[in-house]
Amino acid sequence: MDQLIKLLKNNARITNSELAVLLDKTEEQVAADIAKLEADGVIKGYSAIVDESAYDPNSVFALIELKVTPQSQSGFDEIANQIASYEQVESVRLMSGAYDIIVAVNGAIIRDISQFVSQRLATIDAVQSTATHFVLKVYKDNGIMISSDDKDERGLISP
Repeated sequence: MDQLIKLLKNNARITNSELAVLLDKTEEQVAADIAKLEADGVIKGYSAIVDESAYDPNSVFALIELKVTPQSQSGFDEIANQIASYEQVESVRLMSGAYDIIVAVNGAIIRDISQFVSQRLATIDAVQSTATHFVLKVYKDNGIMISSDDKDERGLISP
């Protein structure tokens, strides 16, 4: 199963036929393994890794650090699930270190994200503080190289 997961993480569009050859299994065995991984909740879905700067050069992506007071009955889970329910939220992760939760957010413009932070996140009672970091350039995402081989056109100046 480990190798199957690795292959799917690398390319979710690979066919069962191709997987069968790579794993030395039948297509039926591969299909059954994938169905089991999906039924067990190991595979949650499939998605494309998109170079957002090529798709929509005006879009904005930010990582937002949250310092949060855990709730008495649910710890961080209730707050994290509330945050995850917002459509602009790409991911929510519980962290160790200086902050508790990191939220990845997409927006059309910087104002969208700043309003989301001030009107949605900062108004949650358990949120003590936020720190927003705007992503300037993505070099690698989910193991896939994103940035192109842009050449430095500035050149060297020599006397």
